[in-house]
Amino acid sequence: MTPEEPGAAPAPRALSGPPVTVSITRLVEPDRIPDATCWVQSGVNLANRYPGFLGSGWVRSHATSREWHMLYRFADHDSLATWENSDDRLRWLDVGRDLVVESRVEKRTGIEGWFDAPADTPASSAPPRWKQAVSIWLGFFPVNLVFTILVGIFVPSFGHLSALPRVFITTVVLTPIMTFWVLPFVTRLIRPWLLAPGKP
Repeated sequence: MTPEEPGAAPAPRALSGPPVTVSITRLVEPDRIPDATCWVQSGVNLANRYPGFLGSGWVRSHATSREWHMLYRFADHDSLATWENSDDRLRWLDVGRDLVVESRVEKRTGIEGWFDAPADTPASSAPPRWKQAVSIWLGFFPVNLVFTILVGIFVPSFGHLSALPRVFITTVVLTPIMTFWVLPFVTRLIRPWLLAPGKP
């Protein structure tokens, strides 16, 4: 695929799955930080030309840290693969070969993707699983309650169905609502609590 010209709007395309967040930890020598900063920004500029690129960021733990936490996100696996397999990216990585050492790469989708750390927060600060469970419940309970009440009012015969078709219809309707609207809203609303450090 030929990269689009800088600033051009990406062509519409069908998504092939949920967004994918890539978390990378790289080691940078302190005396190479200015060069590494320019290199990282050039990579962001390149990725921004590719359809499906949703943004990126990086952060260091402290001023003298060698460890950089970097995040970038694509709309789906196909658009991520197009970027990762592109000649642009391969040339960019080759330029930075002497600047950084890649030490860890993680890719997260689905439920994990809802709780990605923001671009200015180290990936290691993702909330604990119990907070993720509370967040999902906070979204699922009111949505399921409203659905049950509305179906009872407008489709009274729904309650006479056996358990299997009732559960099937409910999950088919509520899963996309939870995925694309409710959970993103809930996690944005309570993000300060989600990312608050736990007690030692």
